[in-house]
Amino acid sequence: MKIYKDYFQKSKIFLYPLLEIQKGIKYVPINTYMAWEGQYSFEDSKLMCLYQQKSTKAFAKFEEFQLLNHKYLDDYQELDKDLHLYVFDLVNYKKDIQNVIKGLYSKMRKKTKTQILDFFGDIAPISEYIESYIYPEYYHDDYANELNVPLEDIEKVWELCSKPDLEKENLKIKIKELNIIKEKSISLLLKPKRNSI
Repeated sequence: MKIYKDYFQKSKIFLYPLLEIQKGIKYVPINTYMAWEGQYSFEDSKLMCLYQQKSTKAFAKFEEFQLLNHKYLDDYQELDKDLHLYVFDLVNYKKDIQNVIKGLYSKMRKKTKTQILDFFGDIAPISEYIESYIYPEYYHDDYANELNVPLEDIEKVWELCSKPDLEKENLKIKIKELNIIKEKSISLLLKPKRNSI
């Protein structure tokens, strides 16, 4: 297996799947973050999802049912005309998030690993990479061969994915106004949810 060497946002790979938003849906965040400077720290177990909002009925439906009525939604902010931030509270995954922050992906709970693998599925090329990151013990040989280094060196490091760059995982956008009225989010959150059939 070839080793993926470019940096990627760790919150997008290891935390976004925990929201269980249907994979393959056409609206995905521009980026995701584990902290928001001046608002939420890395200790708060939040996931910030930044969306460029589309003025379409399809996006409005997605926003209402997948974002604003999400069981983990904690906050919503309109940062600019087309830039919207949805903050999700992942306190139920606090230990897993702390392991991601430390780069100890193999230490996440089995249930969390299963959620991540289920999100990416078996077919996409990325799924093999993800599996190697959260179950590195099965891929140490492959990485040692690919990197042409002794197996013992790989086993000593153990993890096969780089630690998150906490600068890149920290959103540094300020709220447009200090006294934002969140009428949109409040009104939609108070709407009665559609009964499941």
